Amino acid sequence: MMRNPQLFSLPYFVLGSMFTYLAIESAHETVWNVSTIALAALAAFDFGTALRLLFASKR
Repeated sequence: MMRNPQLFSLPYFVLGSMFTYLAIESAHETVWNVSTIALAALAAFDFGTALRLLFASKR
């Protein structure tokens, strides 16, 4: 039974959006604090994983 990787990319897009929102909310005075950078890194990882899964079926 083959699973559709495009379906699995949706939760990663949702998590990436949530982490981006939280990173924007945590940047009060400056973006150079640990929580903002960590949340932005998690969002970048989630968006990268979602894009990789989204385009995996093109191969």
